Amino acid sequence: MHTSITEVDSPAYSIVVPLHNEQESVRELYRQLSEVMTARYEPVEFIFIDDHSADSTPQLLIDLARSDERVIVIRLKRNYGQTVALAAGFDHAEGNVIISMDGDLQHDPADIPKLLAVFEETGCDIVSGWRKNRVDNFLLRRAPSRVANWLMSKLSGVNIHDFGTTFKVYRKDTIKQIKLYGEMHRFIPALASWNGATIVEVPITNIERPGGRSHYGLSRTIRVLFDLLTIRFLLKYVTRPLHFFGPIGLFATIVGLLINIWLIIDKALNGTDLFDKHGPLMLLGAVLILAGVQLISSGLIGEMLSRTYFESQGKPIYSIEKIITSKTASTARS
Repeated sequence: MHTSITEVDSPAYSIVVPLHNEQESVRELYRQLSEVMTARYEPVEFIFIDDHSADSTPQLLIDLARSDERVIVIRLKRNYGQTVALAAGFDHAEGNVIISMDGDLQHDPADIPKLLAVFEETGCDIVSGWRKNRVDNFLLRRAPSRVANWLMSKLSGVNIHDFGTTFKVYRKDTIKQIKLYGEMHRFIPALASWNGATIVEVPITNIERPGGRSHYGLSRTIRVLFDLLTIRFLLKYVTRPLHFFGPIGLFATIVGLLINIWLIIDKALNGTDLFDKHGPLMLLGAVLILAGVQLISSGLIGEMLSRTYFESQGKPIYSIEKIITSKTASTARS
């Protein structure tokens, strides 16, 4: 059994790994992480967040907690998704340096020393992994990812190549300041840069997923685009929403006035029956303008209200079923 992390000997490093139905990779991932961190980067804690897995993942995690006092297992009450699972892990991490990564062995723990070396040498706040040579399908994954990453970089002003990977090193006070919602984990560098954080990107190994198909598909791209719109709004207009909504409303108003002026002139000069000849055009234009402005405005305002609610209430966005450590693992069940 490994040495426990006491209150006096608090962890210097926290490894945060969200897991959902990863029974094929749990043990091997832990073995590799322990091999990399033991003796070289200690004291360390391994925080595994079980996002309500339905396979053998919970029991395997209990076994790990039972055998290693550095392992902390957080089981969520339902499947919330990767962003929320990461948020739970970050909230419970105590290390001054927090490392996050996926639990499916697509991230190589052997890259951790390289990321930490850059972190220490540069004194930056975040070291972000860059899957420079990706191994996944080009049409379904790589091509959409390149487009999305380019858009994220341009809209956020953060010049990195890979926003999607969770393999990152964070300074504790940097990640603790960031509140995560939706699928915002990929935008952490953008949110952190808004607070003045410095970010360095380092190429990492991209491994073929050993356990089978990825849990993510092309459908996620649509959700990413909506989150991208939200991030752009939060970064640029959160303190001055009128600067965003004003131009849209002004443009719509001017267009509407021009249409009405043209219809009035047509009526005055030609005696045109507006409802008979231009009725459908009038209705279509009005409906499209009103619906478009209202939908965009409602969506963005809704995002602001949800953030205000969670942050003002001080409530987490997840519900924990149980936390398992070496002291409680002997009586825990999956």
